[in-house]
Amino acid sequence: MKHYGKTLLALGVLALTACQSAGKPDAAAAGADAQNDTCGASQYQSYVGKPLSAVSSLHFDTPVRAIPWNSAVTMDFNLHRLNFLADKSDTITQVYCG
Repeated sequence: MKHYGKTLLALGVLALTACQSAGKPDAAAAGADAQNDTCGASQYQSYVGKPLSAVSSLHFDTPVRAIPWNSAVTMDFNLHRLNFLADKSDTITQVYCG
């Protein structure tokens, strides 16, 4: 009976391995990311690593949310809102739409 269990386990692992998707993104996926950048977050990626206070001197055409570390924010999703997320040291770690 023990051999059947090991065989079934090995067969299950092989079956899961066969279900893996391709690791490389294609050109269509890159185009979809560009479409999802409705708030223009890609233009502000250079602010990652800068202090969160750097955002206050900028003028935006879209809604903006500067999120300090450990602060409460609403969970509503707005594709046109630009979010600047900061860490404990008040440094911007992520810029994203949502």
